[in-house]
Amino acid sequence: MTLLRNPKQRKLLFSAGISWMFDAMDVGMISFVVAALAKEWKLGPEQIGILTSINSVGMAVGAAAAGIMADRFGRKSVLLWTLLIFSVASGLSAFATGFAILCVLRFITGVGLGGELPVASTLVSESMPAEERGRAVVLLESFWALGWIASALIAYFVIPDYGWRVAFAIGALPALYAIYLRRAIDDSPRFAEIRKAPLSLKKRVAIVWSQEYRRSTIMLWILWFTVIFSYYGMFLWLPTVMVLKGFSLVRSFEYVLIMTLAQLPGYFTAAYFIEKFGRKFVLVVYLLLTAVSAAWFGNSTTEGMLMAAGICLSFFNLGAWGGMYAYTPELYPTAIRSTGSGLATSFGRIGGIIAPLWVGVLVGRSVDIGSIFMIFFVTIIIGALAVLFLGKETKGTELI
Repeated sequence: MTLLRNPKQRKLLFSAGISWMFDAMDVGMISFVVAALAKEWKLGPEQIGILTSINSVGMAVGAAAAGIMADRFGRKSVLLWTLLIFSVASGLSAFATGFAILCVLRFITGVGLGGELPVASTLVSESMPAEERGRAVVLLESFWALGWIASALIAYFVIPDYGWRVAFAIGALPALYAIYLRRAIDDSPRFAEIRKAPLSLKKRVAIVWSQEYRRSTIMLWILWFTVIFSYYGMFLWLPTVMVLKGFSLVRSFEYVLIMTLAQLPGYFTAAYFIEKFGRKFVLVVYLLLTAVSAAWFGNSTTEGMLMAAGICLSFFNLGAWGGMYAYTPELYPTAIRSTGSGLATSFGRIGGIIAPLWVGVLVGRSVDIGSIFMIFFVTIIIGALAVLFLGKETKGTELI
């Protein structure tokens, strides 16, 4: 699998990938920090739920706002600002003196985190040749797994001995990386073409929902919602599900690491297939296999089956994520590309807010785990069907 013979394009992919990794590291960090916080601050289940969901609320706001601003002020500048926002807010979280202050800081962190992702994928997509564009964006998304591995390592080596505050302080490091990134990358050449005559926000939103792009917009909003809803609903509950099924292999570093490592081949195979068979093929096939894996996981009865189903779930779900990030920017013209991508991502983030809380309610009412995961099965199928019937293939097409 050859990729990017142009050194400048390779540098952009790697540089943006590192920022993507830092984003994932911070998202992963909160899941490990919560356990230490709950014990130290004696937080109840409701407070834990608020703290974990406030990040997603911020990400929904950030995705829409950054997407809109990137079509006005440029991809590079907004990428740098989102990187600074989430890293500074994460660092300040280390000095939080109470629950309310920490929630405010985690919301601000989420704004930066959610804003960076659609802008980074748009920048990389617009800077790559048509024959390698999809593969490059999927590989950009693969840095997410590296960020989760980094957060797991910090959780394993730092939090037990040095506490959660030091873990948050480490989250401030991307601020220094932003200084390097400012010199290392250039803005999208396609954005430079429309910089002199940017469209108004009202005009951009109108075009996103115009007759020409309405079908793609509806498809993307369904896709993003179903993928994020299922991802956060399932993955935040995987360790708890294993406890409910009576198994001991839960919340351990080894389990998190195995699940995260399974993401990497998911990304890499999707990166290969996306240019060989197309975007729709990768999304539909990987989503259908994610749905099957979800049903398998929810109905597993042995520890071995749970691990195998969990690995498959991680493999196919994250491969679909990569395909989704590659596909989304290709469906809009340059003048509205970041706005369209940001709005779709923002709508999807609502699913990330709802799903964990919804699963908690169902578990609290003693709803069978198999039944809960069958709901995720149906949700993911809906996303796959939306791509199959409403999506158009963009493999090999030049961006406009």
